[in-house]
Amino acid sequence: MAMKITHVLIIVIAIVSSLILVCLATPGTATFYTSYVPSACYGNQNNGVMIAAASDPLWNNGAICGKTFRVTCTGPTNPVPHPCTGKTVTVKIVDHCPGCGGTLDLSREAFATIANPVAGIIKIDYQQ
Repeated sequence: MAMKITHVLIIVIAIVSSLILVCLATPGTATFYTSYVPSACYGNQNNGVMIAAASDPLWNNGAICGKTFRVTCTGPTNPVPHPCTGKTVTVKIVDHCPGCGGTLDLSREAFATIANPVAGIIKIDYQQ
């Protein structure tokens, strides 16, 4: 009996934790880019491929450089049906994307982890 209560308690805690994380996520949009160096934050330093550029509203004169975000695709913004893979990716902000069409401009590899690149632009939830 105690074992069943423990299992139920663990499941309830997991569900509540997931709901809290979803509530803390911020909606936005994402695009992708393919030329990673040089970057506004790190110049010619290679930072791998799970990276992103921040749009003007997030940039804050570069204060966002080096911060990491968990990004999840939540749906299409155009006629590409079902672009999302159901996965989440963690990216490091390494660049500025002035005037870009999305909240975050993900590396192609990061974008492809969470969505079909054919979509070009997707709806996302992101959190630091």
